[in-house]
Order: sequence, then C-alpha cells, then structure tokens
Amino acid sequence: MSDVTYGPSMERTRPDPAPDGEPEGADQGSTGGEGSFAARFRNLGLWLAPVLIAGLAVGLYAYVQSLDLANANRQQRSALSWDDKLQPQLVEHLQIAAWSTLIVILVAVPLGVALTRPRLRRASPYIIAVANSGQALPAYGLLVIFLSIMGQGKWTVIWALALFALLPVLRNTMVGLDGVDRSVIEAARGMGMTKAGTLMKIEMPLAVPVIVAGVRTAMILNIGMATLAFLIGGGGLGITINSGLKLNQEPVLIVGAWLVAIVALSFDWVGAVAEKYLHPRGL
Repeated sequence: MSDVTYGPSMERTRPDPAPDGEPEGADQGSTGGEGSFAARFRNLGLWLAPVLIAGLAVGLYAYVQSLDLANANRQQRSALSWDDKLQPQLVEHLQIAAWSTLIVILVAVPLGVALTRPRLRRASPYIIAVANSGQALPAYGLLVIFLSIMGQGKWTVIWALALFALLPVLRNTMVGLDGVDRSVIEAARGMGMTKAGTLMKIEMPLAVPVIVAGVRTAMILNIGMATLAFLIGGGGLGITINSGLKLNQEPVLIVGAWLVAIVALSFDWVGAVAEKYLHPRGL
C-alpha cells in the first residue's frame, strides 16, 4: 500500500514533509533496502525452485539407472517398473491431491467468506469445530470412517482428504478477510460501492496472500496423506513405499519417497507462483 491514508473527513492526506535539511524518506532507506532485498530473494527462489525440482527428477532417474535391475529379483523389478507400476501410481497420486485440494477450495473459500458476514458470524465457532474434527482424528481413523460410509476407492480417499485439509483454507480465508482494514472498506462504501463490489474488489484481493498460504498448506497435507490411499484401495505412490517396507527393498522405498517429494515440491511451487501473480500490485 502507498503512504497515502484516509482521514476522518475522507480527504487524502500525506505524511508531513521532512524537516529542512533532511531528505524526505531518509529514515526509511535501510528498511526499503531490506524490503527490496527480501523481494529479490523471494523472486530468485521462485525461479530457482523449478531448477531444483528438475535436478531432483534427474537425480532420481540417475539413481534408478544405477540400479542393476537386470540381476535384481522379480519383485524389485516389478515394483520399479515405470509403465506398469510407477506411472499409474504417480497419476493416481496427482489426481487424489488435485481433486481433494480443488474440493477444499470450492468449499472452504465461499464458506469462509459467508462466516465473516454479520449474519453468519455467530455460527463460525461451530463450523470451525466441525472443520477441526478432520485434523483432530488420526488420518488412518478418518480413512476408515469414510471407508465404512463410501466403500473402497479413490473418491473415498479424495473426500476424506478434503475434510482433513479443510481447516487451513477455511481459517485463513476468515483471517485474511477479517484482517482487511475497516477504514478501507468504509471508504469504498462511502464512494458508493456495493457490498458485493467491496467484497470482490477490495476484501478478496487484499486477503489473497493469506488465503493462498492456506491453500498451499492444504496441498502439502493432501500430498502427504495421499500416501495412505492404498490402505483403502485408493492407489497412489503409497503402494510403492509400502512394497519397499514389506519386501525390505531399500531402493523401492527410496524411489517411492523420492517421487512423493518431487510431487510435493512441484505443487508447492505452483502455489507460490499463484501467490505471486494473484497478489494485488503495490502491496
């Protein structure tokens, strides 16, 4: 935001000019320098992340190529087969994480907006308690509950993970909207903007960084919890990890965990890009 503020009379006011002989903004030089350095560092990290992810992918490929699969036992060769095992499991893992996160966004963001409105604010503690129940339960227990309701399958896992990751997005949506300066909202209303217009053009853009942070948290939670999808017939890379544990095959375990790490970093980078380009300019 700029240093322009709105006084009680709704007239634009600016800070008093600096005293004679003192350059205006001289006391802000170090702060501005630190802020610009932090912004440059974040931008650098944003564009270095794909390089890191690509490096991990190349490292994984090199590791698999270094294994003597031709002389390995049949179980290890089968578990590390890209076409038959790893690729289908990776696609299932991505589908579970993507769909569960999308459901969270479609439910939590509108619900968070509604709970910050005066008519429904009283109901917010009860809704938050329901959303909190998803993370209060053990992940395995939550999957078993949904298994008993919906049966086995990928969509059972997706809905279970959607409930599990609902709280971060819901809470961040409410916190982001409640954190918008009320004077800014009142100024918009005073200029004739409707409630809906104020919400969409003022409140939501200002709350985007907090909301996206919640979405990124939900994505990482879903990717990690998706490794348990195999327990109720949902597939995913958890099958490879479980095979490595059961068969005592360290290479299989490493490949499965490595792929999960690449998926998690990729999703987090997508969230970081969204946060950068959805962030209102000038903030």
